[in-house]
Amino acid sequence: MGGLWYEEFDPGRVFQHAIRRTVTESDNVLFSCLTHNPQPLHIDFDFAEKHSEFGKPLVNSLFTLGLMVGISVNDTTLGTTIANLGMTDVRFPKPVFHGDTIRVETEVISRRESKSRPDAGIVEFEHRAYNQHGDQVGICRRQAFMRKKPAE
Repeated sequence: MGGLWYEEFDPGRVFQHAIRRTVTESDNVLFSCLTHNPQPLHIDFDFAEKHSEFGKPLVNSLFTLGLMVGISVNDTTLGTTIANLGMTDVRFPKPVFHGDTIRVETEVISRRESKSRPDAGIVEFEHRAYNQHGDQVGICRRQAFMRKKPAE
């Protein structure tokens, strides 16, 4: 698997993820519809133009959150995660719009061994997302239950 084991996540390590993603109108509308979110700020161009301070649709922030975490997976947890335990301190300092290209960096904040499972530990990550202008558009802390490296 491409993911790292619990022991390989040293606190302070920062990953600059090579994968970037341009967000499309289709991404935003499909995600909003799939999650039953009828917010006109996301799916109604006329409403967004006439009744929002941005004058155009905003990308659904939960799509931004999912993309931010998803971009990190290949470099960090692909195949080595047991489960996500939670996400905290989720913020969206600037909006994301159709056509924005998102890049992500991930910092290992901490790790601790599991008290109930000797084959696993908990790693806390901070994911940070930026648009093509370098503006931070998302940040969250994620706690992941990670597999330890198997005995040889």
